[in-house]
Parts: sequence; C-alpha cells; structure tokens
Amino acid sequence: MFYTRLPVPKSIDHSAEALNRATMFLPLIGWLVGGIGVGVYWLGTVLFPPAYLPVLFSMIATVWVTGAFHEDGFADVCDGFGGGWTKEKILSIMKDSRLGTYGTIGLGLLLAVKFFALQSMLSVEPFGWTVVLKYISAHSLSRLTATTVIRALPYAREDLDAKAKPIAQGITTGQLALATLFGLLPLMALVLYTTLWIYLLFLIPLVLIRWRLVWFFNKWLGGYTGDCLGATQQLTEVVVYLSFVSLLWISV
Repeated sequence: MFYTRLPVPKSIDHSAEALNRATMFLPLIGWLVGGIGVGVYWLGTVLFPPAYLPVLFSMIATVWVTGAFHEDGFADVCDGFGGGWTKEKILSIMKDSRLGTYGTIGLGLLLAVKFFALQSMLSVEPFGWTVVLKYISAHSLSRLTATTVIRALPYAREDLDAKAKPIAQGITTGQLALATLFGLLPLMALVLYTTLWIYLLFLIPLVLIRWRLVWFFNKWLGGYTGDCLGATQQLTEVVVYLSFVSLLWISV
C-alpha cells in the first residue's frame, strides 16, 4: 500500500505501526517490482525489436508500479542539497512539491543512465533466467541498501506529518537480518545459476556508495529523510546495472 500503487485488500488499513513493521519487507517488494519490470521487457521483445522500446516500456512499468515514489525522492534530494546550505533550508526545499532545476537535471540524467545501462546489458544477452535474476537483484539490493540507512541514522525531520515518520522508529536486528536475506537471495541465485562468483564483487560498490551517502546525509542533516531513502534506492539500482554492464564489457 505504501511502497507501490498495486491494490491491496480493502480489509487492510494503513497504520504507523504496520508501516514500521513493513520496512523489513522492502527488499522483497523489490522482487515484485523487478519481476514486473522484466516481465514487461519480455513482452516488449515479443511485440517490438529488442533493446530500445522494450527497455523504455520496462522503465515505465516500474515507475508506474511504484508511483515514481523513489524517483521523486531522488529529485527532491537533488533540489535540496543543490539549493540549500543549512539543514533547515535543505529540508524545506525537499518538502516543497515543486520540481527545481537541480531535481529536473538530476532526474533526467539518472533516467538516461538507467536506460542506456539496461539497453547495453540487454542488447548483448538473450532473454532468460540470467536476465530475470539481474533485474530482480538490482531492485532487491538497492532497497536493501536503503533499509540499512534506516539502521545507521536517526530520522532528520522533527515534524510529525512527514511521510516517512512512522519508519523513523528504526529497524531491529532481526528485521534487518530478514531484509538482508530478501535483498541478497536474488544475487545468490544468480551466482549459483551462472556459477560466476564474480557477481559477489558487485556488493563492493554498493557498500562504498552506501557509506558515502550515510556520511553525506549525516553531515548535512544529522540523519535521513524519506527522500534520502528514495535517492539511495535509485542510485544503487543504477550502480548494480552499471556493474553488470561493466562485467559484460570486460569479458568481451
């Protein structure tokens, strides 16, 4: 209900307590979003020439499924940190619903990199389980990385009406362990299916960018916001795609 636009049974109601518990399932939601994205890509290859149009339709599908939830957070972070020089100013800009120059440019470049990374990855690899697992791994690992930010930092906003305030209670060790399991399983399945253990090295750039983002958010905000989590998810998803593309290029 919170992380996607997919319908849920009417008997399920929204509550701060349920949202806080649901945080550990964020990487599992990545399985769903990634599965929909790769499914639309496959359908696109049936109806259209491979690579360009199918990749574009796949991106549209994942944006629709999430309601551009994470993309919106990334754009807000670009605007906030691009135009603000104090914690109060950054938070004020990020809360503004209007899209500024930094957000427009940042989001446009991010989507462009994502498109061409996917196109480069899929244009040289036939559709199969390897492609499916790569797609889902990018979505699960990126959401796992965002989940670890919740564990590492306090919530930065003091206003009670913020969207992500319920998850500001943090995440327990057991919940983080479950989230880690959901986040890593698709990558481990990819390793076992392809017998290419080098895929585990893709965790290194994720750890590095996560470390840098945590340091950056803590320096300027003293914590994280929901927008920071969205930006983390988007950046690390793209990093996973770039890692796959880099491996394909090196092995050619």
